[in-house]
Amino acid sequence: MIPPLPAAFLQAPIAHRALHDVSKNRPENSRAAIRAAIDAGYGIEIDLQLTADDRAVVFHDYDMARLTGQSGPVRQVSAVAASNTTLLYGEDGIPTLDDVLEIVAGQVPLLIELKDQDGVMGMNIGALEHDTVRALQGYEGPVALMSFNPNSVAELARLAPHLPRGITTCAYEPSVELLPQNVCDHLRDIPDFDRVGAGFISHEAADLSRARVVELKAQGVPILCWTVRTPEQEAEARMVADNVTFEGYLAAYSA
Repeated sequence: MIPPLPAAFLQAPIAHRALHDVSKNRPENSRAAIRAAIDAGYGIEIDLQLTADDRAVVFHDYDMARLTGQSGPVRQVSAVAASNTTLLYGEDGIPTLDDVLEIVAGQVPLLIELKDQDGVMGMNIGALEHDTVRALQGYEGPVALMSFNPNSVAELARLAPHLPRGITTCAYEPSVELLPQNVCDHLRDIPDFDRVGAGFISHEAADLSRARVVELKAQGVPILCWTVRTPEQEAEARMVADNVTFEGYLAAYSA
């Protein structure tokens, strides 16, 4: 049986990479941004990358330069080294998933995206999924996992069939996603949804009119979306999406 997406993910809006604001020393995916989202009552979306010692850390990019000022792949440093690498505009380093789970502690919904470690959405996966599931053992509170790579979602289903899981999806333009044309053509219409046991999608907000998204919604599949940056974009997205992932403003909701 496919675990359903908890209802909490369809209520409060979800803060993209947590409630970040560098003007307030809260860089994306930082402990400070996570605490701010909790204080505001928002759900939280975070990204996971893998370190050299196969630990899941909360970080979006493959290279550390944009967010830390120090170039080099996250995959080539240890979790301890990542933790000791201070985020730009922040006061501490890159947190591990364990760190974030301890902070959130079930207070708000936590949407976790595993970044593709294969490079072309292929089968070279496993270590990130394994450490993610390890960290979540015993975690209590609304949590859901997702990835652009459907093979990652299938592995999560194998390792932790009880955890809600979905596919992150988009329009798959090769020039934007930096993926081969054939990979984009395959993934664009979400053909792996049933195969991997997905229970929801989080789709690119500007592409919500896609026929496949409408089809899944008609089947009762929860539709999340990313990333809205204005109230106007949010209003348009909600014509299709059941909830939004937002940044750059404070999404309105009834607490």
